[in-house]
Amino acid sequence: MTDFEPICHQIKRASGKELKPDSAVRLPGGGISRAWRLSGPRYEAFVKVHDENRIDMFAAEAVGLDEIASHGFLRVPEVLGVGTSGPEAWLALEWIEEHGRPSAHAQRVFGEHLAKQHLLTQPYFGWRRDNAIGTTPQQNPPLEDWGVFFADYRIGAQLDFGLKNNFPPDLIETGRRLQDAIPDVLAGYRPQASLLHGDLWGGNWSVDSAGKPFTFDPAVYYGDAETDLAMTRLFGGFTADFYAVYDEHLPPADGRAFRSVLYNLYHILNHANLFGSGYVGQARRTVDALLAEIKA
Repeated sequence: MTDFEPICHQIKRASGKELKPDSAVRLPGGGISRAWRLSGPRYEAFVKVHDENRIDMFAAEAVGLDEIASHGFLRVPEVLGVGTSGPEAWLALEWIEEHGRPSAHAQRVFGEHLAKQHLLTQPYFGWRRDNAIGTTPQQNPPLEDWGVFFADYRIGAQLDFGLKNNFPPDLIETGRRLQDAIPDVLAGYRPQASLLHGDLWGGNWSVDSAGKPFTFDPAVYYGDAETDLAMTRLFGGFTADFYAVYDEHLPPADGRAFRSVLYNLYHILNHANLFGSGYVGQARRTVDALLAEIKA
């Protein structure tokens, strides 16, 4: 059972926010971490808890949230503190009250703000630190070649984890063929290194009580903006209003549909590594389809 008294003391030292340890309410869900709501006289917080060896994962998430917040386009929860207490690591965030499903207006606003964030670029792909996608380590070394970066540190890294998780040999073999082909496939495509959310599926954004969009649970790095956009299509949750406004700010480049499938393979492989065999068949079909299209 989590002891919230030392956590509340650490949050107050870090942020000045006073929370009551006996106010903790366990929240449903939490497929990656255990989640709690804490209350105080004037503030509320969302607190994630995991084993203490996940402190780097939480610390990287906190830095990613601060990176997004510093540019002012996408709203994210304020980081109230991150640390360890006994055998547990924790991350405390501002509590933002969700308010139903996003309206058409909220979809348009979110599309505009995401596109404006994607216009923030740096000279290289990657980031200043590694982080995690779910609980899977995500390496972000600085590279100038996007094709090499995506092949080796996204698809190749997931296949490495797949070897440890006993992926079928045929999936590893075809996946490696695709990994080897990716730099040539993307050689003529020159995207900017855009600031990415990194894990932008429909469950990682919502609207507040005023109907304004906000997002959370990022896996930040700088990469092709289309990778974020591709993931929005993987599990739904985004409407035509969102895509229309996004495309007004960042018009689609030739080949985006193919790249969308390629980029989403990263997340499909990650789901297979995190959640098991239910995603292995989807990964195999996706790899086979991509190899067929590029005739590799």
